[in-house]
Amino acid sequence: MSDDHGAPMDYKGHNQTYSGFVTLLKVGTIASALTGLLVIFLIAPKG
Repeated sequence: MSDDHGAPMDYKGHNQTYSGFVTLLKVGTIASALTGLLVIFLIAPKG
């Protein structure tokens, strides 16, 4: 088996991509929860 693993890893780029993904996941989760609550309050009976 060869010890050649291809190009060296771009850890800085990987970390930036992962950080962006985690941030998007957090923001998306909060936005989805707020949208869900808004829908519940709009549909719920008023009385």
